[in-house]
Amino acid sequence: MLPVELVNLHDIPLGRLLVVAGQRATARWNKLLADRFGLTNSGMSVLLALHGRGELTHGELALLCFVKPPTLTGIVDTLEKGGLVERRRDGADRRAVRLALTLDGAVAAQSLISLIRNPRPLTSVDADPAKAQVIREFLLEIIANMTDTEAAEVPILHGEESS
Repeated sequence: MLPVELVNLHDIPLGRLLVVAGQRATARWNKLLADRFGLTNSGMSVLLALHGRGELTHGELALLCFVKPPTLTGIVDTLEKGGLVERRRDGADRRAVRLALTLDGAVAAQSLISLIRNPRPLTSVDADPAKAQVIREFLLEIIANMTDTEAAEVPILHGEESS
């Protein structure tokens, strides 16, 4: 394996730049969620998935949050302890449990939605609607095209990709 050179961010390939930008944005977002809402990104996903949907089964919620059901259990446990989500027995099948937002959970979800929908641009580039549309198309195509197999094959180190 060739040694990886440390280079100026302006020189690294687009794929690696996307990874670095994603890491920085994720760290900033996670800090905001923790500081302002006491949530993780996973907790936020659960609140947003339940918002406006009423009650969902554990499996339905796991699908909406892109996690496996066992992973969701711990997330829901934390949200339930925080008074944001509650488990309810299904009226038709007492063995089944449905998940729903509490009043505090609904308020938190609405606050998150307002924050996410904030129209303020992140940068001077996305302040330009034409450029923002190109960025949006680029990111949506990456999301649509990345499967687990493909993601594992995408090189992210300087000098390893063709873009």
